[in-house]
Amino acid sequence: MQKPDKKRGLVLVYTGDGKGKTTAALGLAIRAKGRGKRVIVIQFIKSPERTYGEKIVFDQLGIEIHQTGVGFTWTKTPEEHRQALQQAWQFTKEKVRNGGYDVVILDELNNALAIDRFPIADVLPVEEVLELIRNRPHGMHLVITGRSAKPELIDEADLVTEMKAVKHYYDEGVPAVLGVEY
Repeated sequence: MQKPDKKRGLVLVYTGDGKGKTTAALGLAIRAKGRGKRVIVIQFIKSPERTYGEKIVFDQLGIEIHQTGVGFTWTKTPEEHRQALQQAWQFTKEKVRNGGYDVVILDELNNALAIDRFPIADVLPVEEVLELIRNRPHGMHLVITGRSAKPELIDEADLVTEMKAVKHYYDEGVPAVLGVEY
């Protein structure tokens, strides 16, 4: 019996309707950085036009982080979202293929792949995502977050955690909280 390759790199998926997917991934980024790992976070939906707490602290910690989106799907035109997703995907492929990282976090990639308000398959093909996962550099860990993970990504993953909403203050009318959501 052959021993498993502990250094092959893992694919971790954090999905589900509950809060905590990005938070879990960002905690992992901090842990990896603390162990001397090279980390990059690419956020597919969040826009660089807004300020996020994780961006502020990651810049201070020397963790590379990029907001490549234009915000929620209802805040911009479909074409603006499509263009941002296409650019984000090209950027992601370059960063992964260059192999300069130990941990690559693709935050809200699942959300992007689940967009159904307008077509995205031509600018962010799930087949290319699977190909990138399978052909990433040896030893590179990929962390993919967001609701509605595609079954194909779940099948490809080494770990899948589904966050389940049990109770949320949003239900009581409390909006997003500074330092908790952003």
